[in-house]
Amino acid sequence: MNKSLVIVESPAKAKTIKKYLGKGFDVKASVGHIKDLPKSKMGVDLEHDFAPQYEVISGKNKVVQELRKAAKEADVIYLAPDPDREGEAIAWHIYEEIATGKVKKPIYRVMINEITKRGVNEAISQPRELNLRLYDAQQARRILDRLVGYQISPLLWDKVRRGLSAGRVQSVAVRLIVEREHEIRAFRPEEYWVVTAHVEGREPPVFPAKLFRVDGKKADVTNGEQAAEIRAGLEGAQWIVDEVAKKDRRRHPTAPFTTSKLQQEASRHFGFTAKRTMQVAQKLYEGVELGEEGHVGLITYMRTDSTRLSDDALTMARAYIAEKYGQGEVPEAPNVYKVKGRAQEAHEAIRPTSMDYPPEKVAQFLNAEQAKLYGLIWRRFVASQMKPALYEATTVDIKAGPRFVFRATGQVLRYPGFEAVYRELTDDEETEGNDRLPALEKGEALDLRKLDTEQRFTKPPPRFTEATLVKELEEKGIGRPSTYAAIIATIQDKGYCEKDKNRFRATELGEIVTELLVQHFPSILDVEFTAAMENRLDEVEEGAVDWKKLLHEFYQPFKQTLETAQTEMRDVKREEIPTDVPCEKCGRMMVIKWGKNGRFLGCSGYPECRNTKEYRTGDAGQIEVVKDEQAGVDCPTCQSPMVVRNGRFGRFLACSKYPDCKTTQPLDTGVTCPKCSTGHLVEKQSRKGKVFYSCNTYPQCDYALWDRPVAEKCESCDHPFLVERTATGRRNRGAPLGIVCPQCNWVKEGPAAAEAEA
Repeated sequence: MNKSLVIVESPAKAKTIKKYLGKGFDVKASVGHIKDLPKSKMGVDLEHDFAPQYEVISGKNKVVQELRKAAKEADVIYLAPDPDREGEAIAWHIYEEIATGKVKKPIYRVMINEITKRGVNEAISQPRELNLRLYDAQQARRILDRLVGYQISPLLWDKVRRGLSAGRVQSVAVRLIVEREHEIRAFRPEEYWVVTAHVEGREPPVFPAKLFRVDGKKADVTNGEQAAEIRAGLEGAQWIVDEVAKKDRRRHPTAPFTTSKLQQEASRHFGFTAKRTMQVAQKLYEGVELGEEGHVGLITYMRTDSTRLSDDALTMARAYIAEKYGQGEVPEAPNVYKVKGRAQEAHEAIRPTSMDYPPEKVAQFLNAEQAKLYGLIWRRFVASQMKPALYEATTVDIKAGPRFVFRATGQVLRYPGFEAVYRELTDDEETEGNDRLPALEKGEALDLRKLDTEQRFTKPPPRFTEATLVKELEEKGIGRPSTYAAIIATIQDKGYCEKDKNRFRATELGEIVTELLVQHFPSILDVEFTAAMENRLDEVEEGAVDWKKLLHEFYQPFKQTLETAQTEMRDVKREEIPTDVPCEKCGRMMVIKWGKNGRFLGCSGYPECRNTKEYRTGDAGQIEVVKDEQAGVDCPTCQSPMVVRNGRFGRFLACSKYPDCKTTQPLDTGVTCPKCSTGHLVEKQSRKGKVFYSCNTYPQCDYALWDRPVAEKCESCDHPFLVERTATGRRNRGAPLGIVCPQCNWVKEGPAAAEAEA
């Protein structure tokens, strides 16, 4: 009996596949990549057609030896990493390490799109050769990123700060965030007024109608005087229904998930980051322990830009819908969705592997995040093969006297269709036009119950959320769905942007780096150039472009640009901007400098005088020194007053006599640790910049919480302290809710909604 070896990346995936293949198959895991370019140097030979210098990753030698041993004992070898470019690269590197020696054994590549018994057996029964073009496309991307990252990053280290990085795709993503920040700053709000009449006909309810036309022209109320004039003109007016228009509208179901759409919807529904979404989806794909049934892969491969569904998937979806919701909910023909651009049609959309595992059946075996994401994928897939929802949209025009026309819009759901299962969320903050309207007839008289005139101002474009950033990257063709999670994680880890109420705000560091890169590497930071490069990589995969030729075309102009930038790029790290602020210690003028924590005021007499100050820019552009926040305690070393300072890891207490006295302390909340009863809770900051509070005896005591503790006892349950709680909902995340008891949710201050949110 022949013995076959199957090699995958993940031990969990190996365990599930082993169960399906049974005897005669040995399944091993490479635990991800086994080879990569070296970290300590570029690892690309620029003189010999960009030949990559791959080496076994540190710590992977034992894995490689085990794979070689297993390969020697096998008669047939199947390489089964994930079915994408990255997986193809892993397969090639494994092949290079095990296909040695005089005895040549058949080595095949298999593409497992779903980890089910049927999916695994079909893949094994349809092996193919390793795809060199797919590997070349991935290799070209890897080398491009190395050329950019390993040559621009040292430049940023020298000119701005050590530890920074630049990337062919990540830097463009930062540019989008920075440019949105510039749009917001440049925005000047314009005043407008909304005039709303609340009217009632023969039948309730009272409904709102907005001013639509004045003297036959579209209403444009730009100031309070105009609003007051309109209000006066409506005094004693008769309100008559002038026109009632009804129209049926169909809302069609959305396609099953692609990678980017899954990331967007998981962010909108659950607040998941793109990285977290992919981690959870990976577990669902590789397999979850379902009691007596063992490991089962619940979804198909989760890195895909295709909306295609197999014939088997369509059949099982339609059968499930007919059984669960009735045959009348099944469309005459399966719903087929258009695919954008160069989607990999070998892949399917993300879907459940079987209708035998509905969310309610498997929920007991999944953690909370897995259950949420699996339920989302399940509902989207089922809804994609149902009939459209049917709405009756109504528009009512109401004449108020001879000059004014008001309009009311509403819609009534006549037939839920797919919306009985799933409805896609949007990024809109407000939804209008969904009001329920009473039955109205042309010529019907209405009674005015209330007239509102409300002043409003136009709003700047919103900052990106994870969902809208992923959407923007996808629409502009920047990167690929499988890279979005890594891009978003990197730009936050490097400090180029931070989240403010769940939206990305560019940091000063991000703005400076973007300004320098746009000035000196305009093509690298150009959105259209980056998108075009993605298309060129796709052409490498298709065999239309040679990967070495592509790299030569890119590198020659890039090399010249790099040489120019090395001599001409502004030296932010060493520049000093003069100010008219005197140093209170030596009398010389202070200058604006750039440090590891951003810009600050430093004495121009450095190093003789080391005085530094925080500052801010006033409305007129003047420099204003930020006064030290007094901590109310004395320095334990020299008894001088302690002040609150901002550092790399958040706020802390420092002696006001610095640099003569360098004593520092964590910011104490004055609350005794409830776990150990000896330490105090102090303010700290995570690596990603999020403030939290933990026991100052750590690591002896590991107690920590996110909400700021307040040294007051709960009046309801006598809990020793309260907390300042903020909202966690998708719309208003970070908004203050009040001072709340963390144990019984008693609210001392803030809206009553705090109790529900808690």
